[in-house]
Amino acid sequence: MSSGIESVAARRGLALIVATFVAYCLHAQFGLGGKPLHSFFNDWLYNAILVACAVACFARCLFRSGEQRWAWLLIGVALAMWATADIYYTLALQNLAEIPFPSLADAFYLAFYPPAYVALGLLVRAKTHTFRASSWLDGVSGALAVAAIAAAVVFQAVLSSVAGSSSATVAWNLAYPLADLLLLGVLVISAALTGWRVDRAWGLLAGGLLLFAFTDSMYLYRAAAGTYVDGGILDAGWLAACILFAYATWQPAPRRRAVAAPESWRMLAVPAGAALLGIGLLAIDHWHRLNALALVLATGAVLTAFARMALTFLEYLQMIAASRREASTDSLTGMANRRQLVTDLDEVLDSRRPATLALFDLDGFKLYNDTYGHPAGDALLIRLGRALDAAVAGRGRAYRMGGDEFCVVLHSRRDQRLLDACSQALTDAGPGFSIKPSGGAVEVPREADTSAEALKTADQRMYEQKRGGRRSPGHQSAEVLLGVVEERDRELGERAMGVAELAGKVARRLGLTPDEADDVAHGAQLQDIGKVGVPDSILGKPGPLDPDELEFIHRHTLIGERIVRRAPALEGVAKLVRSSHERWDGSGYPDGLAGTEIPLGARIIAVCDAFDAMVSSRPYRPGVTADEALAELDRCAGEQFDPDVVEALTTVMAESGEQDLAA
Repeated sequence: MSSGIESVAARRGLALIVATFVAYCLHAQFGLGGKPLHSFFNDWLYNAILVACAVACFARCLFRSGEQRWAWLLIGVALAMWATADIYYTLALQNLAEIPFPSLADAFYLAFYPPAYVALGLLVRAKTHTFRASSWLDGVSGALAVAAIAAAVVFQAVLSSVAGSSSATVAWNLAYPLADLLLLGVLVISAALTGWRVDRAWGLLAGGLLLFAFTDSMYLYRAAAGTYVDGGILDAGWLAACILFAYATWQPAPRRRAVAAPESWRMLAVPAGAALLGIGLLAIDHWHRLNALALVLATGAVLTAFARMALTFLEYLQMIAASRREASTDSLTGMANRRQLVTDLDEVLDSRRPATLALFDLDGFKLYNDTYGHPAGDALLIRLGRALDAAVAGRGRAYRMGGDEFCVVLHSRRDQRLLDACSQALTDAGPGFSIKPSGGAVEVPREADTSAEALKTADQRMYEQKRGGRRSPGHQSAEVLLGVVEERDRELGERAMGVAELAGKVARRLGLTPDEADDVAHGAQLQDIGKVGVPDSILGKPGPLDPDELEFIHRHTLIGERIVRRAPALEGVAKLVRSSHERWDGSGYPDGLAGTEIPLGARIIAVCDAFDAMVSSRPYRPGVTADEALAELDRCAGEQFDPDVVEALTTVMAESGEQDLAA
């Protein structure tokens, strides 16, 4: 409640100061009130505004805390120094026939600057907690460029006006432009250190300081040229600056945060602009001689800008190096990733040095992840990755391929003891869980000449070991259901195993992950499990089926989906069972899906099932050769079957060397 009252009182007080300032401007520009009120406006009202602005800053400090409080207190002190100087000038010096120089008023005027410098530093520190080296260089180069321009114009004029004067007179006259130059420099550096972020308070303060320095510079320039008129509209510039300070004091304090990296154009705009200004001043010096200070500042601006650009180039090189590291590093474990593996493997193959590539997949990790949660799963992967790194230290390099797959490249021929150590490093067990890897190894270049071939061979061997090892919940559930099929029709169960093996190979050929390939194989095993719900009279009918019986047969995929879905680990398999009899052209059942609407696993099952049916002998016909079956599949590709799957099956058959599965 009190905070709201204070805010309302502050707004009213500041509004009164602004109204008084407007009245002063009307008098200075248009003679409001006439000459009788000249002393009132120029002396009493002018000084009253200065004092009111200082009081506003001091009053706000009562409700501030930390560095912000001390910063605005110093701004109030600076305004008080300026008001004291002006009041002393009005009361003691204004009516003298010859005003002494320097005077006590000059000391108070110059006393404005030190508190202002320190206040800027405190505000910058309160606004951000980290400073980039590039921000410092941006601020210094910009400050030098701005100061060089001011020195070339204002400082030059003041220097010319005091030529031949005493040393004390020269020093006091030059103190003002030097203080203004330093004020501009500190302001630009402060803005750069905050990342050029301008909130309301900072914008008002910066505007006030710029206006103050500009007014002071114009006064010095006109005084040096003999054109300054006391009580003119120029004097309103100091008042306006002080009012901006008072308004800035009463703005909400910004949150403290780190300075973000600026956008690319801003990274070059400030140093490029500073360099151009500096070079321009140095060029002007060839036709119109400038003072030494302006030349030094301009040279400093150019050199600092070049240093900033060199730092930018260095930062970009570091960023590119960091990007390369990130691109070749697994973000979770910090190990090398698949991209780095391919690079290292290509180097080994190019050198023709004997090496061993081994892939590992963690059996039981999915159950662990589902049971204990992803954070625990990530922690386990990190721990196992570090153990694998330690196992191959000095003898190879470990990689994380993604998910729960790891890999090692060993700088030697196949060393079973070292491979066993790698497996042991990836083994863990505890209450309710057991993690053990399945692995596959290949020697290069003896068994593979390319990285792709080496990875494929190692993956195949790993998958073969996984199938021969302890079954996952999905494997176990599939085996139970397959047992149901075999009890109903042993021949159907045996045929399902052959189709499953072939479908798994085609799935891996098409780039499916091992888990996805497992689902396809299980779907091939269980695609006909729904036939347990079809009466034997229909399944064993010797003649053609009537429409009702055919409709009953078409429902077996829906029955199969309901049966398989009861096993939670086979939910994905259930979808494949449902769609296993869809056709590429949309004429299949039960949903009439077409093209890529059909799950890829179901398309694979359909092709492999048709191939197996053609090469298998039946009581009523002999099986055809593998080549004849592939030719028939190719003829039906694009109509009944997915052409890509047919092509993948053809490749798998060619690579395996099997010519006639009927045998």
